[in-house]
Amino acid sequence: MAITDDLRKTLTDATPLYALAGTADLAAEKLGEVPALVEKIRIEAPKRFEAVRGTDPKDVQDRFTKQAKDAQDKLTELLGSLDTDLKKIREQAQDLALQGVGRAAEYAVKARETYDELAERGRGAVQSWRGEAADQVEELAVVIEPEPVVTPPAGSGANAKPAAVKKPAPRKPAAKKPTPPTAE
Repeated sequence: MAITDDLRKTLTDATPLYALAGTADLAAEKLGEVPALVEKIRIEAPKRFEAVRGTDPKDVQDRFTKQAKDAQDKLTELLGSLDTDLKKIREQAQDLALQGVGRAAEYAVKARETYDELAERGRGAVQSWRGEAADQVEELAVVIEPEPVVTPPAGSGANAKPAAVKKPAPRKPAAKKPTPPTAE
């Protein structure tokens, strides 16, 4: 029975779909920023190209040589200061492994927080999309529905009152279904 309940819960949980909708919404928002970024790059590119053209190759070579020498000195210093004691190396390896586990746990927590944020954003986006869709359907229904035609009853004279016309009540958006709670 537990497997059935787990499957039912997994298949009815909308959180992954909300996370996907949130990701799509975030991507659409970020894509809106691309034209401004492209324009900025287009404006700045000639200045940067000119700066590269104006740079003396000798200066670049000297700077690169200096950085390579500094890196070589640091590596020589590091290799000279390595402790050859195996016990200390083993302890350092254990410490690094524990730090790695700690970082992995930290990244897992951050990933879960990001997932939850995207799911919440997706819920809002879906609610917004549903609301907008309901409004559009209602507007479309009003445009499509013809105006009722009033016809006087047969045999009535000029003094007869026209029959009352009953207009259909405007449609209300469907009630929103509550989302099932997510288990954490």
